[in-house]
Amino acid sequence: MLGRFTLSNAILLALTATGAWADAIRIGVNEPLTGPFAASGTYVVNGAKIAADEINAKGGVLGKKIELLIEDNKSNPTEAAAVAEKLITSDKTPVMMGAWGSSLTLAVMPKLMDYETPMLVETSSSGKITTSGNPYVFRISPPSSLEAETFAPMVARLGLKKVDFLVLNNDFGRGAATDFGKMLKDKGVTVGLVETMDQGAQDMSAQLAKLKASDSDTIMITSSVDRLVLLFKQMAALGLKKRVITTGGSQNPDQIIAQAGAAADGTMHLTTFLPWLPGKTPDPKATEAFIAAWKQRGFEFAGVTESFRGYDGIRAIAHAIEKAGSAEPAAIAKAFWSVDFVGLNGPIRFTKAGPTGKESGQSRPDVYLIEIKDGKVIVPTL
Repeated sequence: MLGRFTLSNAILLALTATGAWADAIRIGVNEPLTGPFAASGTYVVNGAKIAADEINAKGGVLGKKIELLIEDNKSNPTEAAAVAEKLITSDKTPVMMGAWGSSLTLAVMPKLMDYETPMLVETSSSGKITTSGNPYVFRISPPSSLEAETFAPMVARLGLKKVDFLVLNNDFGRGAATDFGKMLKDKGVTVGLVETMDQGAQDMSAQLAKLKASDSDTIMITSSVDRLVLLFKQMAALGLKKRVITTGGSQNPDQIIAQAGAAADGTMHLTTFLPWLPGKTPDPKATEAFIAAWKQRGFEFAGVTESFRGYDGIRAIAHAIEKAGSAEPAAIAKAFWSVDFVGLNGPIRFTKAGPTGKESGQSRPDVYLIEIKDGKVIVPTL
């Protein structure tokens, strides 16, 4: 026992002397870098790297640099939970960011409770994430209920009468159908079909045929970007020309334009960032600086519409660590409640959500409706 103890201390002292631990505060990043969500996860990670580099260039946090420990959850909930446990137990990260999709994040959440470690949720929209009683969750992306609430004033202006849904058959998609459906019914809009699709499905002709035959005027779709491209092409082939509104922050209309072409024309999308119109964002100078940094690294402009999440997520974590005055999990979790700054998509400050005494933190980002028209992104006049 004594020999092992002495050796461990010797290793610790060596690491401290070389600066391997002393000069860095570790932040775990749990994102899909392979699998169906890989493109989005990679964008988020690249945005996170820009934030870390900016923070370190200004002296870091608490006099130390921050170090991102990036792990691939492979777009798989089981893997996401395993990654979280590794980051906490083996890598000793006191705080994490993740895990992109709602199913991935929900799989990670029990680990946060087990190890009392906070996580900044940058993308996921399922209502369960902040209502299930997990005090280690702090989310900067809007839940589908908040997205629906923000969209509510636009319903009458768009003249919606009857709406069908086509959503992914997971927490992300089903949750959106529930929250938007409730809001629409409260607004006097008829909710018709609710069709689901699997993430890996390539042929949605059966669902689309039902939607075409329906007497609805609008189809609301909740899906990932690659699925939207496929859907728009198949809809065009079937001659399905109803109004389309996507939910869940379809953050990459540029990719849709590039890959779906004319099939995407006229589609509308709820988004939480306006990089196409920096002057209309909450902090125009910060938006312009972020876009410039993104381009300087050789990344395509289309990626900024996902990557800003990672950028704001790491900045929010750095603010929490600074306010905590230490890199201890309990102190960081407590300090998240004091975070208050302007992110790229609005003020980042957390309000309580969920059961009393076990509340999660939810920020309230801006939500915008954009339209693809003649191959360009515009903000429609309603």
